[in-house]
Amino acid sequence: MTFIEADPVDSSAAVAALVARFGDRVATGAAVRAAHGRGEGLHDVMPPAAVVFARSTADVADVVRVCRDHLVPLIPFGTGTSLEGQVQAVRGGISLDLSGMDKLLAVNSADLDCRVEAGMTREALNAGLRSEGLFFPLDPGANASLGGMAATRASGTNAVRYGTMRDVTLGLTVVTPGGEIITTGGRARKSAAGYDLTRLYIGSEGTLGVITELQLRVFGVPETIAAAVCPFETLGGAIAAVVTILQLGVPLARIELLDAEMMRACIGYSRLAGMAAVPTLFLEFHGAPASVAEQVQQVADVVADHGGGDLRWAEQQEDRTTLWTARHNAYWAARSLKPGCEAFSTDACVPISRLAEAILETRAEADAAGLVAPVVGHVGDGNFHMLVLFDPADTAERARAEALGESIARRALRLGGTISGEHGVGLHKLGSMAAEHGAALDVMRALKVALDPLGIMNPGKLVPSPLL
Repeated sequence: MTFIEADPVDSSAAVAALVARFGDRVATGAAVRAAHGRGEGLHDVMPPAAVVFARSTADVADVVRVCRDHLVPLIPFGTGTSLEGQVQAVRGGISLDLSGMDKLLAVNSADLDCRVEAGMTREALNAGLRSEGLFFPLDPGANASLGGMAATRASGTNAVRYGTMRDVTLGLTVVTPGGEIITTGGRARKSAAGYDLTRLYIGSEGTLGVITELQLRVFGVPETIAAAVCPFETLGGAIAAVVTILQLGVPLARIELLDAEMMRACIGYSRLAGMAAVPTLFLEFHGAPASVAEQVQQVADVVADHGGGDLRWAEQQEDRTTLWTARHNAYWAARSLKPGCEAFSTDACVPISRLAEAILETRAEADAAGLVAPVVGHVGDGNFHMLVLFDPADTAERARAEALGESIARRALRLGGTISGEHGVGLHKLGSMAAEHGAALDVMRALKVALDPLGIMNPGKLVPSPLL
């Protein structure tokens, strides 16, 4: 893990200018600043000098211009659910809170798209779409803001069928580092006109500009939704079943893997009655009744061949909600295994043919290091997480935990994968970027300098300086 040590920039003049413009929407209290100085990953707090609460794209442009004029860092902030240090103010500066920009601006049911402000959360969007018979499928677990999800190129449990934020984002409104408001993309499903700026900003983690609005694809609520869990005798059998299911082309909506240790945590934390602490797949099927029935039969045949038990069904909406809520609470369930611990989540993604090798080697390495480190994964697209727990007062244990995280990243690259499937880079994965991208990292640095020549946009994140 890489942390930037730097003296904070003097932000006093910028704060005074922002107070003159925004009044009590500028917060300088210690508690508010601390809350905006960390996400949901490691508890290393790096607070900004002040927090500004924006209500419109025009507000965002004004804040950016003040930071530009005073050469002060600007860190966009949504709901604070990022895991890799994306919101830490490594050089002080201004945290720009977009949570008040939470409106559903337009729904186009005939074209299956909508427009939202960046601070709207995915759960709020789905509540707004429900009356139209539509839904937004991406669910990274946390009730993240949609702007933050785009900035980190998030995905979630439904990615195996519906894709990631890259796939469902049609266009953006962005405030550039110079304070200019631009739009990218549009409502058309494809375009060959010019550079694909939408994809450039997706995954840029606030280092190239501030996303303020998004044009998103939405989908009709499936006629039939069926969810199930399936226990396995071995972790290897569960992974082999996943690979076979995907190679057969079964169009599952979700297929999630929890190892025995993670199941033990979820059973205790979410009170999952009747389930065993063994490797388990959580599955969901979407479609017409006949199509779902066919998918279910294919999956049942495959899991039986790989040591899987009977599929246990969650047929009612309440039961499905309980099942997936337990899955989404896996992070907090894992932390309950070791009270008082700190934790971080690894985020490796590999080709599905190498998935078994990646997970089984990682499991063995964590066990050999004596670490509590349950595994959960969006294994339908080769992405798995190990939630590594350690005692923050035990420097040796923290060192073993961090060494494990770095080893997982190296293993993913060796197997043809990536250091981050969905959490992004932030601060924590800076040290692995050169190993993954090589000379392409120089192109990223050139883009950063070209679009943010003053270096004010979320400095110290995503693209390491040549000195690192």
